[in-house]
Formats: sequence, structure tokens, C-alpha cells
Amino acid sequence: MNELMMPYAVSAANSRGRRFADDLPAYRGEFQRDRDRIVHSTAFRRLEYKTQVFVNHEGDLFRTRLTHSLEVAQIARGVARALQLNEDLAEAIALAHDLGHTPFGHAGQDALNECMREHGGFEHNLQSLRIVDKLEQRYAGFDGLNLCFETREGILKHCSRDEALKLGELGARFLNRTQPSLEAQICNLADEIAYNNHDIDDGLRSGLISIEQLGEVSLFRENLNRVKEAHKNLSGRRLIHETVRHMINALVCDLIETTSDNIARCKPETLEDARNAGVLVSFSEHMHETQQEMKRFLRKNLYQHYQVLRMTRKAERIISDLFSAFLNDSRLLPESYRVDDDQARRVADYVAGMTDRYAVKEHGRLFAVGDV
Repeated sequence: MNELMMPYAVSAANSRGRRFADDLPAYRGEFQRDRDRIVHSTAFRRLEYKTQVFVNHEGDLFRTRLTHSLEVAQIARGVARALQLNEDLAEAIALAHDLGHTPFGHAGQDALNECMREHGGFEHNLQSLRIVDKLEQRYAGFDGLNLCFETREGILKHCSRDEALKLGELGARFLNRTQPSLEAQICNLADEIAYNNHDIDDGLRSGLISIEQLGEVSLFRENLNRVKEAHKNLSGRRLIHETVRHMINALVCDLIETTSDNIARCKPETLEDARNAGVLVSFSEHMHETQQEMKRFLRKNLYQHYQVLRMTRKAERIISDLFSAFLNDSRLLPESYRVDDDQARRVADYVAGMTDRYAVKEHGRLFAVGDV
């Protein structure tokens, strides 16, 4: 952790602590311990076999939720260091932010949310919090991982008013319109930087989008031209990697510089000052627009590509079939998921916790004729 942290950074001294009393960690800080508990969790290991855009079995070279989380953590930690904030907290939030994602990426979440429509819905940020607060069962003294308040706060990126009312202190900021810590704000934008750029990389690798199409995106076009100018004979994967690397660097530098300017203008002196100052971690107006342009391009040309949509439809069918089967006959569930109350939520826990390949296998076991 950066020993020269700013007074408005989160630290052990100004943290709101843990839900349950815990021994002080030896030879590491509180937020290092949070990070370590996340890395050792079952949910974190499962991210290796959960997808971003491409289903896990489609190829070993595409991003998974695990590699995405590691990329977000690397970006978040670098930005936190440059701004003299809590690197360990930024890393912990980044590593935990996708723990609650279903198999099959956003298609799986949308399908499970539809299945849960009459039972309170499903949202992956809330599921990530549910995992670290309750579902992980590793410690003798408590359910969950017993993470610090600020780590849990950063995991909960979005929350409806109704859900916020149920969450007490953790949901208060969604009601009173204050902000989470600067470290949490960093993770939100590090997430954007990582997934936009690696979706471009994976889209090119898959052949679903082309360099020529990406000429529509100003950030890609400008950095591609710079790379070509500097390296006349560069081509293929090296050209793509070098261009993506330059784009990430441009975004990170803009984020650090704009945020530094915002902080200098608002002059926060304490953590609470930073929380009450509005959004301080941001891109410049120009870079924000280039990010939006990139998102529009990816939505139109990659996420809506017919090959991706075909897998999306398969994912929706698998999730819906599994949910219905388990809810209608709880005997099909592992015994630990059979409960007397809120059975739908426990079914959602089970389905959401599946990896892509396990969901496909479970579907085959239940619905494929002759399969067992």
C-alpha cells in the first residue's frame, strides 16, 4: 500500500470496519486481507470458467471473468497509486466486482433476472455482495468473508431505492446521493477501460469485427495511425496489441489527469469531504465521448453480431430451463440449496454460481434424452 496516501484516501484509521469482530491481521493491512480472502474464495475461482462475450468453450484465448477482473485490478491499482489513494482497497474491489455474475455473461444475467421477476429480481452487483456477505462459508465465526465496509461498498456499484432501503448503512449513499470512496469510483472506470478494450481485442481475434470497421472509432483510429507511423512494418496481432496498449494508456492518463484536476478544484481534506463532493473520478469530456463512441460501436457490431446473438439465445434457454426445473422440483437440487423459505432465491444462487461449462452439462443431464 502507498505509505504516502492522501488524507481523503480510505485507510484502516478511517474505515467503518467489519460486520463481525475479527482478529487484527499479522504482517498485512486490513484491505490486503480483504483482497486475500477474495482471491481464496470459491466464487473467485469459478470466474475462470465464466465468460465475458464469448462462451467459455469457444476458445481458450478469449477473456473470462477472471482475466477481466485481473485486468481491472491492474488498472485500478495503477490509478490509485498515481493519485496516492489506497491501492489495496482498489485492488480488492476490482477482484470482487464480478463475483456475482451468472454463466454466459450479460445474457445469463438478463435471463435469470426474468426468471426471478416475481421473486425480487436478480442483479449481479447485489449477488456479488450476497456472496461476500453470506454465501461463502469458509470461516468459523461468520458467514461470508467479513470484508471491510469500504470494500463491500465498492462492490455494490448499482442499487435500486427499494434494495438500498434494505441495506442500512451500506445502502445509504443511494438514498442521500453521496458517492462511494474515490477508490470505488476508480474501479468503476477501470472496469470500463478494461472491458471496452479487451472486447475490441477479442472481437478482432474472433473475426467478428475488423480493423477496417474499427476505423469508425476515433480512439482506435488515432492510436492505430500513431502505431503505424512509429512502426512501419508492424502487422497482424502485434499491430493490434500495440494499438490496444496505446488506447489503454491514453484512457488511464486522461483519467488520472482529469481526476487530479477535479480533486484540486474541490480540495477535499477528509474521506467524508470526498464522499460529499460529487463524482471526482472521471474522464475529460472529450475522452468520455470517445468511450461512449466505442461502446456504441461494440454494441452494434459485436454484441449484436448474429453469432453472438445465437449463443445469447442458447444461454437464455439454458438458464430458463434450469431455473424452472429446480424451482418446480427442489429434489433436483443439491441438498444444501433446498430450503423452506425463499426457494427461488436459493435456486438463483445455485444457477448464478455455475460456470458456463457446468450449466451446459447440467442442462444436458436434465433435458438431453439418454444423458445422465
